[in-house]
Amino acid sequence: MKEIRNFCVIAHIDHGKSTLSDRLLEYTQTISERKMQDQALDDMDLERERGITIKSHAIQLNYKHTNGVDYVMNLIDTPGHVDFSYEVSRSIAACEGALLLVDASQGIQAQTISNLYLALEHDLEIIPVLNKVDMESAMIEEVSDQVIDLLGCELEDIIHASGKTGLGVQDVLTAIVDRVPSPKGDLQAPLQALIFDSLFNSFRGVIAYFKIVNGVMKKGEKVRFFNTGKEYLADEIGILKMDMEPRKELSAGHVGYIITGIKESKEIKVGDTITTVAYPCEKGIEGFEEVKPMVFAGFYPIDNDDFEDLRDSLEKLQLNDAALVYEPESSAALGFGFRVGFLGMLHLEIVQERLSREYDQEVITTIPNVSYFCYTKKGVEIKINTPNDLPDPTMIDRVEEPYIRSQIISKPEYIGAIMNLCMDKRGTLTKQTYLTTERIELTFELPLAEIVFDFYDKLKSISRGYASFDYTPIDFRPADLVRLDIKLNGDNVDAMSSLVHRSKSDPFGRRICKKLKELLPKQQFVIAIQAAIGQKIIARETISAMRKDVTAKCYGGDITRKRKLLEKQKKGKKKMRQIGSVQVPQKAFLEVLKIND
Repeated sequence: MKEIRNFCVIAHIDHGKSTLSDRLLEYTQTISERKMQDQALDDMDLERERGITIKSHAIQLNYKHTNGVDYVMNLIDTPGHVDFSYEVSRSIAACEGALLLVDASQGIQAQTISNLYLALEHDLEIIPVLNKVDMESAMIEEVSDQVIDLLGCELEDIIHASGKTGLGVQDVLTAIVDRVPSPKGDLQAPLQALIFDSLFNSFRGVIAYFKIVNGVMKKGEKVRFFNTGKEYLADEIGILKMDMEPRKELSAGHVGYIITGIKESKEIKVGDTITTVAYPCEKGIEGFEEVKPMVFAGFYPIDNDDFEDLRDSLEKLQLNDAALVYEPESSAALGFGFRVGFLGMLHLEIVQERLSREYDQEVITTIPNVSYFCYTKKGVEIKINTPNDLPDPTMIDRVEEPYIRSQIISKPEYIGAIMNLCMDKRGTLTKQTYLTTERIELTFELPLAEIVFDFYDKLKSISRGYASFDYTPIDFRPADLVRLDIKLNGDNVDAMSSLVHRSKSDPFGRRICKKLKELLPKQQFVIAIQAAIGQKIIARETISAMRKDVTAKCYGGDITRKRKLLEKQKKGKKKMRQIGSVQVPQKAFLEVLKIND
């Protein structure tokens, strides 16, 4: 175990984690020049297209130190976006050290601080690395001072590196060996291995990634998953290189994979402990806290016959994305589907895209919302996940909505615009700190519902991309919320209902009605689009009927002949309106999500 080092790379989004990981792979010759490509560890097309890491990636490196000793290093490259922070927390649980990357041209940003606190909670050894020092815009001295203030380290502890040119890669590897402690564990103790990730392979079943804390795991022995109580044979175990490499046995301190032929995704849980049946451990390793979804949306198959296929796809996707939470629900307009929980809007977008690409599942998504608590006049507490769960207004005593504490780090010249944006979103400024003369940290308390849609995009545009944003949930507070219903010819479209603050309900209702007028196709009859709170209509748009020229065949003669035909048409339209139903195209559901744009 003395020759093993487990570490992860943490940073704010776009600070160069994947690029530095590429150089570490090259330097240790883990990947050949022929196979080398940018973002080598990012194996999803989606990650390459967007230039972001969505999944944590574990890989083993072999490094010969200057003292002549061969070391085994297990590297986990983590995402930087706030929506994938659960991936980071799970990676940190499998490590003893962390490389904290700071972009020399951008300095410390919100997610840098957030990820650092996560690592410190797990007592990880932090190695500060100043990345992109080769850029002309690099502010090496200024950013070094920021790092020293944040970590309380010495100037010589900070490593200068460049993921692009490979500068400082040798220093990084040396620092990992010298500073990161080797794993602690007892080889003679019963097997305890923590599952920190998993994926589904259609040929081999569920593949679980683990870190052995105590004991030894051997190929072919019977293992038990501690929390689920299921027992299987370890058909194959091994280490994670660019491809999976089988091994006969793995001991404490190692990171690897296990294939047991599990086909049911419910039988394995990220955070569970693997032990042996012959010599079981007494208690499981304390895994990570259960994920708490922030945003909920309904996913419905376009064709109701695809409901079971969608369930299978979500099950398999959940193995690879432990932050995904779902349960069945039904809607009058859309049939049977699922209520899916996400960590944010980017997470929702990525899951929708992955369902389409990896599982060929096209879904209709309802308007995203957050969870609320409603208290009735009889004192009963009801959890509100969808607007339709809200009881009649006469029965409600109060509704409480979730609040978050957000940290925004920006340049001082954008303070006014940022404050206006946060105040408009019902935020309260609680703290204002100058980190340096050129960087300020603003702490706001905001309702979570207000940041769900477009807050992050607006923040980036008003600060010209300089502001960084991070948040943590704090509590639930009373709020004046109302259910906004959308009606088509008097019938509620329950998939478009939403919970909004009373002060924002009028403009929000008007925008949805206007948007639907553009999106819905004309029918043979007039369509009334209305936004309503209870029985009160607050906005209306009308789509006029398609008119057929029934008088075309009637040439010459008295006007009464034309009038007779027009009256006949009028009666027909009236009858059609009573029996005709309005078809809402899938595009309309998707476009309404972009209403806040």
